[in-house]
Amino acid sequence: MIISAAVAIAEARMGKPGEKYYSGRSRAIMERAYIAFKSSTWMIVFSGFVEPVLFLLSFGYGLKDLVGDITVAGQPIGYVAFIAPALLATSAMNGAIYDSTMNVFFKLNHDRIYHGMLSTSLGPMDVALGEIGWALLRGFSYAVGFMALVTPLGLIPSAWGILAIPAAVLIAFGFASFGMAVTSYMKSFQQLEVINIVLLPMFLFSGSFYPLDVFPEWLQTLIRLFPLAHAIDLVRGLTLGNISWALLGHAMYFVVMIVVGLFFTTKRLNALFMR
Repeated sequence: MIISAAVAIAEARMGKPGEKYYSGRSRAIMERAYIAFKSSTWMIVFSGFVEPVLFLLSFGYGLKDLVGDITVAGQPIGYVAFIAPALLATSAMNGAIYDSTMNVFFKLNHDRIYHGMLSTSLGPMDVALGEIGWALLRGFSYAVGFMALVTPLGLIPSAWGILAIPAAVLIAFGFASFGMAVTSYMKSFQQLEVINIVLLPMFLFSGSFYPLDVFPEWLQTLIRLFPLAHAIDLVRGLTLGNISWALLGHAMYFVVMIVVGLFFTTKRLNALFMR
C-alpha cells in the first residue's frame, strides 16, 4: 500500500512544472520533525524561549536605572522597552538558524535521513520547505510566547506591535532559508563554528542593547549590511509604532534572503542526491 501510494503521488506530479524538485508533500518533513520534538528535542526548543527572557531580566531590568531612557525617532522610551523588540528579533533568528544549520547538518552528513527521504517521491524542494517550515513554527512559537510575556509588562506601547509576530516569522523564514543553503555546502562540524563567529558579533553590534548612532558612520553602514540589524529595526519600528516606508525595505531584505536561500538549497540537495 505504501509503494502504491508513492507511485500515485509521483504520477500525479508528472508533467507539472518542477516535478523533479517538488512533490507537494513538504508537510511529511514537518510531521517527522514534530514526532522528534515530542520525543527528544522539546528541551532544546524550550531553551530558545528562556534565553531572551533571561536577557530581558538581566540586562533590561538590571541596567535600566543606570542607562535611563533611549531616544528613538525623537521620542524617549524606557531601556527595557528598547531592548525587548531586539530580543524578539534575535530569538527568531536563533531558533531558525540553529534548526536549519546544526540540525540539518546532522541529518545531511551523519544520520543520512535525507538520503532515505529523497529515495521516495519527495523532492529536494519538499525537504527544503519542510525543514524551513518547521523552523518557522519554532520562530512563531517564540514570538507568541515572548509577546505574551512582555505585553502585560507594558513593553509594547503601540497597537502596531501585534505585527511583530508575523515580522518575526518572516525573519525566521529568511534566516532558515539562508542557513540551510549555507549548511548544505559544509563538510565538517568545525565549519559550523563559522556560524557562531558571525552570529555573536551580529547580536552584540546590531542595535540590540544600544542605538547604532554610537558608532562612526562607516561602521553603521557596515552593520546595516547584516540581516539582524534589519530584523531589529523592523520589529522595533512595529512595537514602538514608528511606521514608515523604511519598514517595507527591511521586510524586502528578508524576502530576498528567502528567495536566494531556497534557490541554493534546492540546487545543492539536487546535486547531492538526485544524480
